[in-house]
Amino acid sequence: MLTKEITIIDEIGLHLRPAAVLVSIASQFESEIIVVRDNQEANLKSIISVMNLAVGCGEKIEIQAKGKDAKEALAKIEEVIANDFERES
Repeated sequence: MLTKEITIIDEIGLHLRPAAVLVSIASQFESEIIVVRDNQEANLKSIISVMNLAVGCGEKIEIQAKGKDAKEALAKIEEVIANDFERES
């Protein structure tokens, strides 16, 4: 399993739009992808699961990916978060 700690920089935190972007990105990968905040885990391919974490601005999350495309998944998720949830069409 690969892991990456990331700080959420969006002013409102991980609200609906950025959560939806992350779920859409995660769903493109075969790997199992989990996001962890304060020992709470959420499936990054489930919008409800991600929203229940209620991640605020400046909070750190850990992304865990397990599978054959885990490295690529983590890189893409990190890129999207760093670019304030903007994604290429």
